[in-house]
Amino acid sequence: MRPLYAAAAVLTILVMGAAIVAGGRAVLHDESVRVAARAQAGMAAQSEAPATSAIPRPKVARPEAHSRAIDPEVIAPPKLQSEELERVEPRAPLSELALAGPPKPPKTKMPDDWNGTKLFQPVAPAAGVIEAKGYSVAISGIDIVRQDETCTDGGKPWTCGTRARTAFRAFLRGRAVVCTVPPEGGRDLVAAECRVGNQDVGQWLIENGWARATKNGPYADAGDKARTARKGIFGPAPSLSGLPPAPAPVAAASQPTQPILDPSATATPPTETTATPLTDQPTPSE
Repeated sequence: MRPLYAAAAVLTILVMGAAIVAGGRAVLHDESVRVAARAQAGMAAQSEAPATSAIPRPKVARPEAHSRAIDPEVIAPPKLQSEELERVEPRAPLSELALAGPPKPPKTKMPDDWNGTKLFQPVAPAAGVIEAKGYSVAISGIDIVRQDETCTDGGKPWTCGTRARTAFRAFLRGRAVVCTVPPEGGRDLVAAECRVGNQDVGQWLIENGWARATKNGPYADAGDKARTARKGIFGPAPSLSGLPPAPAPVAAASQPTQPILDPSATATPPTETTATPLTDQPTPSE
């Protein structure tokens, strides 16, 4: 039974394959017939068309479109009176980028030498001025107290400029000053910030009253405190009560003088001296 089933299946497959091949041939034949009919119809149409039909037709130039005139009285916005207008506050920006102004110029970075130039053995010609290594530096943010400046205490003037210079010299004695000055010194007076260790020189001068702070400067508050506390040049003249009293001048002893050329002057007789005889003298060698 099984061989019969297998034979029947093989026969069925062969019949189906033959039917598929026959159907494909029929489809191809119909398609070829259609293509041939279309070709014949095209040839007949070309034979009936005139000979000039192959020449392309010239393109007709279209006229340019012109804008029409507009009546300004109709298109222009209507006139409004100033009483009808109302000012409205601008809306909030959509982001922080809208608040950005024009770009700022880049800051030039100072060389490392400019932020740490050490000035050894500084000399102070006045309170707030330093000279060393060819530099002449004025402390920025203060008004320099001149050496010849005088202050008044109870209507009596006193040399506060000299006193301020002395105090400043005592502060700088034996210490190196670091100033923000160029690496190479010059003859011109340079205003710069200076420090001694961690101490700001300008802050020290203002706090102790040995200089005046500039208006709206970095030391304005410290200057007001020093003026209120009457420190330095704002206070009284230095007291000299603690110093020992000056010695009294010694008067020269009065002695009678005689003119040298006076013949009547008696000369003082020389004092007679008795020579001591030499004893036990060694005998000279022969």
